[in-house]
Amino acid sequence: MSDMRLDPMIVGEVIAKYRQDKGITQEVLSGLADIGRTHLSAIERGERKPTLETLYKISQALGVDMSNIVLSIEQEMKKRRL
Repeated sequence: MSDMRLDPMIVGEVIAKYRQDKGITQEVLSGLADIGRTHLSAIERGERKPTLETLYKISQALGVDMSNIVLSIEQEMKKRRL
């Protein structure tokens, strides 16, 4: 059986890429998502994993479906396992 753990570094990198692609700062995204900037920063650095509620808030603030973010995380994890 493969390692079934969610890599927090990949989660953070994917969220950071979505944010950067939108051209917004952590400060702006955290305000739009109603989460603390330091919390968002810790998520993007892979120090914390977002709850589903937090991931939903981030996705809504970015204007993307949460499922798209989850799919991007899954794709990146599969790519790195090869």
